[in-house]
Amino acid sequence: MRVLMNAGPWLPVPPDGYGGIENVVATLVPELRRRGVEVVLATVGTSTLDVDGRISVYQEPQFEQLLRPYNRAMGVAMAHMRRVVDEVRRDPSFDLVHDHLEVVGPAMLGSLGDACPPVLHTLHWDLTKHPQFYGEFGGHEHIHVNGVSAAQVATAPPALRARGVGHVHLATPLAERADRRPRPEKQDFAVILGRITLSKGQHLAARLARRSGIDVVLAGPVGPFRSPAALDRAVAADPEVGRNPDVRYFCDEVRPLLDGTRVRWVGSLPPHERDELVARARACLFPLQWEEPGGTAVVESLSLGTPVVGYARGCLPELVEQGRTGFVVPRDDEDALVEALRAAKALDPAACCREASIRFVPSVMAENYLALYRTLLDSDRRPLVTVSSGR
Repeated sequence: MRVLMNAGPWLPVPPDGYGGIENVVATLVPELRRRGVEVVLATVGTSTLDVDGRISVYQEPQFEQLLRPYNRAMGVAMAHMRRVVDEVRRDPSFDLVHDHLEVVGPAMLGSLGDACPPVLHTLHWDLTKHPQFYGEFGGHEHIHVNGVSAAQVATAPPALRARGVGHVHLATPLAERADRRPRPEKQDFAVILGRITLSKGQHLAARLARRSGIDVVLAGPVGPFRSPAALDRAVAADPEVGRNPDVRYFCDEVRPLLDGTRVRWVGSLPPHERDELVARARACLFPLQWEEPGGTAVVESLSLGTPVVGYARGCLPELVEQGRTGFVVPRDDEDALVEALRAAKALDPAACCREASIRFVPSVMAENYLALYRTLLDSDRRPLVTVSSGR
């Protein structure tokens, strides 16, 4: 099987720090290649993942372009996809395209018509935010979609669900032998992992720290800015930066709550430091303000032996075993979240690791995607089989 894997032009694969979709691709591709799949990766030139071929328009990652006004940034994804489409036209040996680029990917691949091989478009995002596109999805018999959780797929508009082939939960290399690795001693703090943005609820995490008396560490970038110093320099140099929604959210709602002790922001850490921080935390917090689609940080936290505490939104109830690997509480119930955070200290880190080593290892994700690939190749234009990576 020969697959064109489209990761997009935003970050390298694997990413250096933050990069949810790119981490998924970096986890999936080696497992596919171990199973005999030939993978050509559409990415940026700085990607270092071992593949059978690479195509790119941009040498450097273009993530910072997302801070620019739309009329200045719109050509980035288009130029990348034009290169992908040209490659598919040029090389008819691709059996399948696995696309991870929001909206622009399927839109431009659909323009190929009958010249397009089967396409699996993985949905990593909120499915309600492009109603005119995904709400009228159809007309391209070769393009199919999958979600990253059952909860996410349930929110899809009917036209999109009609092209769906089920969901595959995310995985992480940290889950490999997670139940056999030594674990550091727990310390009395919680961590919230991921990009600082309103949907993740870092302002609520800061408030919970003050209410519970438990220190909270915020670990993740603000937009493309990986450290407080980088953010301050960028805002001082270009006032446009301050208009970015994530930067504005941080400056207005999160930064005033930081005190360097009870609540602190450490920026985007190198992988080893980030993993050590999460492994030492008593809990990983998810005070979600949206329906989390896939939960990369959830599976990473469990793999590192750290229970998950959060609102029962999106994929969290699918990934967390209540009272064993964490607690999920009714949405927006801060009192319940404070109590759950305090109770997490009694949960067994080994149980989290055991669960991760069964459910969230890369081999499980790869086998489920291979099943979807085979279904598309065998049954294109016919009803498809639903595949999920649940228990």
